[in-house]
Amino acid sequence: METADSPPDCADNVVSDEQATESNNNVPDNGHSSPPQTTSEPAVSDSQPEQVPAPEQQLPAGPPPVKRRRRRKRFFTDMISTAPSAAAVSGLRVRRPNPKPSAGYAYSETDFAAGEEDLSKNPHRRKRVSDLAKEVDIEALIAISVGFPVDSLTEEEIEANVVSQIGGDEQANYIVVRNHILARWRSNVSVWLTKDHALESIRAEHKNLVNSAYNFLLHHGYINFGLAPAIKEAKLKPPEGVSKGTVIVVGAGLSGLVAARQLIFLGFTVVVLEGRARPGGRVRSKKMSGGNNGVIAAADLGGSVLTGINGNPLGVLARQLGLPLHKVRDICPLYLPNGKTVNSDIDSKVETSFNKLLDRVCKLRQAMMIEVKSIDVSLGTALETFRSVYKVAEDPQERMLLDWHLANLEYANASLMSELSMAFWDQDDPYEMGGDHCFIPGGNERLVRALAEDLPIFYNRTVESIRYGVDGVLVYAGSQEYRADMVLCTVPLGVLKKGAIEFVPDLPKQKKDAIARLGFGLLNKVAILFPYDFWGGEIDTFGHLTEDSSMRGEFFLFYSYSAVSGGPLLVALVAGEAAIRFEKMSPLEAVGRVLEILKGIFSPKGIAVPDPLQAVCTRWGQDQFTYGSYSYVAIGAAGDDYDILAESVADRVFFAGEATNRQYPATMHGAFLSGMREAAHILRVANRNSIATAEKANNPTQETKDINRLFENPDLRFSRFSVLYDPTSPELESNSLLRVSFELDKIDPDSPLYLYALIPRKQAVELSEVEGDTNRIQKLTLDFGIKLCGWRRICSDDESLVNSIFSSRSQCE
Repeated sequence: METADSPPDCADNVVSDEQATESNNNVPDNGHSSPPQTTSEPAVSDSQPEQVPAPEQQLPAGPPPVKRRRRRKRFFTDMISTAPSAAAVSGLRVRRPNPKPSAGYAYSETDFAAGEEDLSKNPHRRKRVSDLAKEVDIEALIAISVGFPVDSLTEEEIEANVVSQIGGDEQANYIVVRNHILARWRSNVSVWLTKDHALESIRAEHKNLVNSAYNFLLHHGYINFGLAPAIKEAKLKPPEGVSKGTVIVVGAGLSGLVAARQLIFLGFTVVVLEGRARPGGRVRSKKMSGGNNGVIAAADLGGSVLTGINGNPLGVLARQLGLPLHKVRDICPLYLPNGKTVNSDIDSKVETSFNKLLDRVCKLRQAMMIEVKSIDVSLGTALETFRSVYKVAEDPQERMLLDWHLANLEYANASLMSELSMAFWDQDDPYEMGGDHCFIPGGNERLVRALAEDLPIFYNRTVESIRYGVDGVLVYAGSQEYRADMVLCTVPLGVLKKGAIEFVPDLPKQKKDAIARLGFGLLNKVAILFPYDFWGGEIDTFGHLTEDSSMRGEFFLFYSYSAVSGGPLLVALVAGEAAIRFEKMSPLEAVGRVLEILKGIFSPKGIAVPDPLQAVCTRWGQDQFTYGSYSYVAIGAAGDDYDILAESVADRVFFAGEATNRQYPATMHGAFLSGMREAAHILRVANRNSIATAEKANNPTQETKDINRLFENPDLRFSRFSVLYDPTSPELESNSLLRVSFELDKIDPDSPLYLYALIPRKQAVELSEVEGDTNRIQKLTLDFGIKLCGWRRICSDDESLVNSIFSSRSQCE
């Protein structure tokens, strides 16, 4: 096959498709589109459309710009009034050192004692308090942009015990200190911010707040992360001393790479297993080239747009690497099937109507959730009902425009409107990153390559099974076995839905149900390299309308990569129902259809569409490492399902990836942040386990006492047999924990021997109806085929059941 870096020397027109074999055929220069060759690269897209809001002044030459997909956002300006201001923080002792631009701010207790002093008589003091308040507000906004709440702690901060008491002055002061440290590092992300630097502007009596905030931000990857030389050097140097444990990371996508780097920094021994021959997962940049002049361009076939640059960690990486960001420009003309530009008045009218339909659906949703909380229908059904009732877009051209907006919504969610949850499809809107949507010139794989550098990654290792128990984890990839303390699974939701990885024991029912409820949709792309830019370099997007509503997502939006890819490159998007059908379309047919649309748009204007030099068609739905593009909230699902998917199992198996991030699902930065989150989670578990291990070492009889207490009040007892039921399931087929006691009179009559077994509840009841212990043992071992074993083996075989029983019984005590 043709590689991304080695285009055929003699082929002028090349189409690629992942399923087909490429051949380097000579193409006659006859002025016609010759049959291109075929390759395909699977792809994922960003969750949000890569457009920015319409400018205030409408351009006379075209329709209003395409909107971003989501409407209800918390803009930062709406939050300023509620951000914690300096005047609201009392008692924080901070000192202001000699004035230096990089010294940050400093406070003293008296700076905020305005209630005890008439500031009108002291203009200098009034100005000082005002300046401090502005600085605190600015730093609060930076914290908000990163995802911190305005005046409360995150769940992670509460779990980390950053303050001794929730609420009150200590918490308020902690938030100000945290925001200051965060803002200080964000002002120069190329240096390593030490705790001493953070202490420079805080008085010594508040050292505990600095320690708490600094450690939290460091361990959770909010500061001192990324790819600047000073950061990389520190991150890849594990701390001195004994390793905190071993971790296998499954998948070298963004979440896996980020987690691996952070775990190494936190003191773990890490290995990454990747099924592909490259890192990046659904972030894939392909080098395209062709023509006598050696035209070259880089196409992002997967995640492509930084959706909101304010607070975005990927923007930090770009800054550290010195990569310029290209803002996706607002202008997005829409074209009718005959090539004419859509009338701007009609466009504005339909767009307004579309937004009103969404408003009405939102009001219906609120009413339904108050009256009938468990009811959910598809967003498409609700919108179509209101469209019909209010007679919206009954004119053919208006209907095509409405279909275009619906296709844009389907692109944003990688789903059909008929499958999106009306109740929760936009549950992540309040957290959306603000700022411009941007491209990284040269492709996002530049970030991926830098993140993968120097990591212990084993490629072409397709993980088939993950086994976990009290003694650790075993991961099977091909014929090889990998053993570790913990495993971080970062595979896409599509792989989990497919059941491509076996988990032993099986994942908890709650997690399996969340995997089934959440949607994992499809977006495909056709990237075409031309000999020159014939569409004009002043726009980054343009749209195409179709008369067939069922195919409204077929090449409905084009991205111009000329300004960022290094060459004249167009990428056509395929969303909704069209994306599903596209997977069965031949690459030649797909490229031919794109060229037909382009000629329909530009030929009437006297602009010739040249033959392509190379083309690539994605097939993300057929990719065994993704089985789709990105997650969405399907009918019957909710934001809680993202949290359930993120939950660890038995403190051994952890999960990361965009589909585990409730706040930022279906985005590249969501994947990045989930990797950081799980690295911190693994550290907490390792620290907790090390403490528990030390306590057991000092008190070897404690475990025995815990087990005996567990069986003091069993669910079923008969003679020497005691049974504990699974507290999470009332089913007769659910497993139970059986204990049988054997008195060793001649050895130690006061210390019986206990053996254990896992037994279905139904069989435990049958066993209780048998007369005599000897007969019971025979029925257990011969009829039921169950072997008795020691406690450690039971914990290894079904640690989740043991943990559930322990947890349930502890709560009842």
